[in-house]
Amino acid sequence: MDKFARFKFQPCIPLGEDGRCVTASPKHARLSRQAAAEGMVLLKNEGNVLPLRKGSKVALFGKATIEYIKGGGGSGDVHTRYIRNIYDGFARKEQEGKVSVYGPLIDFYREYVKTESKNVLTQEQIDRIWDVVNAMEFCTKRDDMTYDTFARMHVPEAKVPDELISSAARWADTAVITLSRFSAEGVDRRPTPGDYYLSDLEKELIDKAGELFKNVVVVINSGATIDCEYFAEKDNVQAVLFAWQGGMEGGCAIADILCGDENPSGKLVDTIAKSYDAFPCKDDFWECFGHLDYSEDIYVGYRYFETIPGAKELVRYPFGFGLSYTSFALSGQVCCESDGNIVAVVNVTNTGSVPGKEVVQLYYSAPQGLLGKPARVLAAFKKTELLAPGESEMVVLSFPVKNMASYDDLGKVCKSAYVLEKGSYAFYLGTSVRNAAKLDYEFAVSEDTVAEQLVSRCRPFRLKKRMLSDGSYEELPCGEASYATGSAEPSGAKAPETLAKFDAVGTDVTLDEFIAQFTVEELINFGGHHPSTGVANTGCFGGLDRLDVPPVPTADGPAGLRLNPSTGIPTTAWPCATLLACCWNTDLVFRVGAAGGAELRENNLGIWLAPAMNIHRDPLCGRNFEYYSEDPLIAGKTAAAAVRGIQSQKVSASVKHFACNNKEANRFGCDSRLSERALREIYLKGFEICVKESDPWTIMSSYNLINGQHTSESYELLTGILRNEWGFKGMVTTDWGNKNDSVKEVKAGNDIKIYGGFFDELMNAYKTGALTRADLELCVKRILEMTLKLA
Repeated sequence: MDKFARFKFQPCIPLGEDGRCVTASPKHARLSRQAAAEGMVLLKNEGNVLPLRKGSKVALFGKATIEYIKGGGGSGDVHTRYIRNIYDGFARKEQEGKVSVYGPLIDFYREYVKTESKNVLTQEQIDRIWDVVNAMEFCTKRDDMTYDTFARMHVPEAKVPDELISSAARWADTAVITLSRFSAEGVDRRPTPGDYYLSDLEKELIDKAGELFKNVVVVINSGATIDCEYFAEKDNVQAVLFAWQGGMEGGCAIADILCGDENPSGKLVDTIAKSYDAFPCKDDFWECFGHLDYSEDIYVGYRYFETIPGAKELVRYPFGFGLSYTSFALSGQVCCESDGNIVAVVNVTNTGSVPGKEVVQLYYSAPQGLLGKPARVLAAFKKTELLAPGESEMVVLSFPVKNMASYDDLGKVCKSAYVLEKGSYAFYLGTSVRNAAKLDYEFAVSEDTVAEQLVSRCRPFRLKKRMLSDGSYEELPCGEASYATGSAEPSGAKAPETLAKFDAVGTDVTLDEFIAQFTVEELINFGGHHPSTGVANTGCFGGLDRLDVPPVPTADGPAGLRLNPSTGIPTTAWPCATLLACCWNTDLVFRVGAAGGAELRENNLGIWLAPAMNIHRDPLCGRNFEYYSEDPLIAGKTAAAAVRGIQSQKVSASVKHFACNNKEANRFGCDSRLSERALREIYLKGFEICVKESDPWTIMSSYNLINGQHTSESYELLTGILRNEWGFKGMVTTDWGNKNDSVKEVKAGNDIKIYGGFFDELMNAYKTGALTRADLELCVKRILEMTLKLA
């Protein structure tokens, strides 16, 4: 039987245990709902207003009552059979006799959304706008057009008549106000009312509800953080739930939390500050479209707020924070060093009255030394099982001592090395970065120690300064840009005398011998774009009929298997990446990844362009909903769990966007300028964890530049760091439709140019000797090695 038949033929073979399809199955919907509830974060609950008491009368405010935002826009969007809005969730609770919902308000929002939906852009209108936008050079006008287009994909918030609010207050005791936000790839959010900040309309509604209702609950339906100051300390806003974007079952998950069928156990993976102005990157982020100066260096998120003098007071909700309907006690804390690892043990007991889960977080604090360090760095974490009242669980956390080393890029201790500076390393254990108590044990380093010696790669040439741990800045050396390059060595293999097909690899011929049969033209074409087959919507990787090499169909992600609606195949929309990270539960993320991978396999697809894992450097990056966290450990561990789940189904993950894709405006031409230390400790660290712990079979390079060079052209990044330092064995693809130098990409180790190819450019380089057959063969070999893993 042909090992790759599934890539050549339709329809699919259902993979469900009962002979039914798993794609968009009830089982997957239940998992999506479970994950959505587990990642929602309870920020405030004064007087234990939540969960709602049985028999509560509830008035639902906000357009998400009917038009719930399941996720962000762009490649991460998913065509689903349905989307459960907030009223859908509460209607079920009403049927179960748990709450009553004020009907006239539902009628108002239903009619409002129906009417206003006529003004929402149709796909035909959107396509016409994109034709204009994509033909423009990047400029402010193009950015504004993109922002306005995405804003018109959903109805605006409604102004509720005063009398309707009053009548609702006379009937109901609790107002649930949902604030909705939508963002998408290709454009960034803005620090304006109705986006990062609340609009006047939203403030007015909160004020009126606070005056008239006994209880007010604010629910935030957003893929990334927003300003919470308007309601954080209001006495007449008793509860706040950050519900993120929960996928197709998000509305039901919100109702599960508010009605107490699920106990919130999510924890923040981003710091929520008191103002956007509190973030150190705000000026760099908006300075221009051409570059970003990462002058805050390693002091990103809580590393900034917990370290820099005066920054602690700027935090509203700290990293790792999240409330529960029960309470927990941590006891018996023990910490020590064992076989090169720091090990901490703690007993967690549910001291409340309802079952719940807690997240234990272990932080370290390194001596300042010559390099300077953050006051706290997350080192390990673990979520408990569901603990009944009075039940306890012993939690064991560990991490390698070498993980506390800092990268010395200037040679203050040892140049281009991870070093453990001499001094005492302290440890803090708790349930958030602020609620973590110092442990008695300290790890002592008697002299500066090199944990890993590397070489300088991807250094900056135009970054003038970077922040130090006291909030001051140090000047950095600048100079003329220069970048390392490489070339492949010939394999020495000879083509077999008799033509061998692909299924003979590993039995009759080696892979190198098989590749020796390719003509130069075939080698060049192999790494270019191949049209979609079956239900694929982002083309195929590879494919050569003459040698019976199948094209491997791909599909976009990461919030679900993205298929074109024209296929007639709805898929499961999972919660957004930020919500999944807020679960702090890698086992659950593995299950979501495995379910998503099963939907790919069932639809005869081989590669899922997911997960995405760039750092939340700035809360206004338009694609933060696709990414996990401001912290690289959370990002890396969560991505690794997703990859292991996906690839357990014999389909490939494609981890993206490698790296520093932290701004969407002018993403094809924006230069991320940052120090080697920040690059390695913050922006590459999550990818490094993912590569070493999950062995992804493909990685996607990003659109942007790093220190003056496009990532897809960077030999130092793709070969020097990714392959030579981390041991990555897979293949690398570009992001969709980049226009970078194909010759440089091949020599850098970027194997496939998705939705591109530039055959003439590569052939001319081959003819002039700028590109060798060995260079081309190496790229093809890595693509075929990936393909063989899918059999």
